[in-house]
Amino acid sequence: VVTSKDAHGIQIVVTALKDDDRAVVDDDGNDCKKYHHFDQSNIQRFYQAHSDRQGIAVLAFEVGNQCLDGIFHRYAEIHPKLLPNEFKNGPVEYKDEARVLEVFAYYKGEAGASQTDEGTMLRFMEPTEEIESNNDKRKRSSTSCKLPGIVPVVATFSHGHPAYFDHWVSNVISRTGFLDTLEDTLYFTPKVDFNAGVVAAGEAQIESTVTGNTSSLMAEDGSSVFSDQSQIYLPINNALTKVGHVHGFLEEIGQGVQHVASRVDDIISFVQEANDRRKVFGEGFTFLNIPRSYYGVLTKDMLVKGVDNIKNPSSKGGDMLSLECAHAVFDICALDGSILLDDSSVNLDISGSTIQAILDSNISAEHKEEYMANRKEVVDTILHSRYCNMYNLLKNHLSEQSYVAIVRNQILVDVQTDDLLFQIFTSNILQRKPQDESPFFEFIQRVCSECLGPDGCPKKVKPGCGGFGIRNFLTLFLSIEVTKAMLAASNAKRDGDTKEYEFVQRKVQLFTDQLNESNPLLTEISDAMTREGVARDNITLAIKMGKKDEAKEWERVMEEEAAAKSFANDQLMECNMKYQRLMRELRESQDVV
Repeated sequence: VVTSKDAHGIQIVVTALKDDDRAVVDDDGNDCKKYHHFDQSNIQRFYQAHSDRQGIAVLAFEVGNQCLDGIFHRYAEIHPKLLPNEFKNGPVEYKDEARVLEVFAYYKGEAGASQTDEGTMLRFMEPTEEIESNNDKRKRSSTSCKLPGIVPVVATFSHGHPAYFDHWVSNVISRTGFLDTLEDTLYFTPKVDFNAGVVAAGEAQIESTVTGNTSSLMAEDGSSVFSDQSQIYLPINNALTKVGHVHGFLEEIGQGVQHVASRVDDIISFVQEANDRRKVFGEGFTFLNIPRSYYGVLTKDMLVKGVDNIKNPSSKGGDMLSLECAHAVFDICALDGSILLDDSSVNLDISGSTIQAILDSNISAEHKEEYMANRKEVVDTILHSRYCNMYNLLKNHLSEQSYVAIVRNQILVDVQTDDLLFQIFTSNILQRKPQDESPFFEFIQRVCSECLGPDGCPKKVKPGCGGFGIRNFLTLFLSIEVTKAMLAASNAKRDGDTKEYEFVQRKVQLFTDQLNESNPLLTEISDAMTREGVARDNITLAIKMGKKDEAKEWERVMEEEAAAKSFANDQLMECNMKYQRLMRELRESQDVV
């Protein structure tokens, strides 16, 4: 069992087949074969259902006292096919440890009507209060793993971050079928829907729904929500096209857990430490490639406007440079090679003084006077372009150092109302070959706002503040495809396959263009959703206070925001259809040649 610094948080049980049949015993001399979950047949069955691929085989949940029997009876009555033979008669009790129920997670097709998918399992554990060992009763530690047969050991952490489970994502054949199953047995209900307009990359399209329970937690501040794991979120994806990551995952591996997301307290330092550790030791997490255009690139228009106008679009300040001078400055930055990269993003390692020195020595006499009069603001504008898109979301809430760290470590950022969501996704794990589909990890930081509600009182904080990154859902989807394409480009370049290399490069460019064109539309959808939610809260409060006219006015606002959201979503659908066509044309041109 692997945990983070707080053993009560994330717990990952890593298992593998033994090379021999010798008996396995724990520290107390107990035969581990008595524990069904340690039987080799479980791993063999998982391999058989997943094309002999490694993966995430079980999602385990601790349930409250007296809850396990109810879960079993609902499965037995509504979805008996999902009960393995070992659990047909009910949960298995391991004396003085826990009662355990295991069920298959998915059907192979529609719920109830199709055969059982005997791959991924859901495990429910109802621990007992005390356990006995060597005739001495000892309290089971609240921070120890509840899985029977696991014996806690002392672990020390010289550094590191506590991490807590946040959500678990599945790729399935029937999204609605899995949603129905979870509602029938666990009373889970949908929380968020991402339709095909939000999640499309080139020809690839998916649908996704986040389902889960409804936690009763209402905290005074975000610190309590950070470590609480009573809220369960299960996003569920299905493929709509026969291309892309989700389709490839289902074709190569079968249904299963795509990724596991965990919360950390400081994602910037967490990722920086992971990157530093990988550089020192040559192993550790690598992360998905996020196009720099997500964070910001330098344009000639930015050099015309200047950083003050960029930060405050509503200001009435005049332009910084003439168009001709802006062109001259941009050309110097592009031609020098040390300021701008190929995608027009500014080198993160270059200093303002170095940029100034390069511009000073290369600006033409024709533009020198105008440039020198605005030199400081020109340099500030160039440096600001590194994270200008992030600044538009967060303004002065972060320092320049933090912004640059976010860009350097390729962290994604989203805003919902006044809550922030930081996300990062690892490259594939449990992968035998570089281009094999496989699961990955996500790490997030939820920054819950401490704001007032419509009634003027401090607003209670609920789990899941910051949402699920509607802006970043498409970015994740595109980044998976970009990362795969960049690997293919690297392989083609290594093999001297010029034709394949050029094809993949054009593919990467199309994905990047789609991301750039989609971002403002996703922002509008997200903002409209936020305003719609605020209006809904105010309607509830107005009705509670008997203010019917005020409630009607907020209903009008909610309808307007719903219409704005729908309009932006239609535009996003058109954008996705455009790039679906462009990607198909690119693929077909490659096939013809």
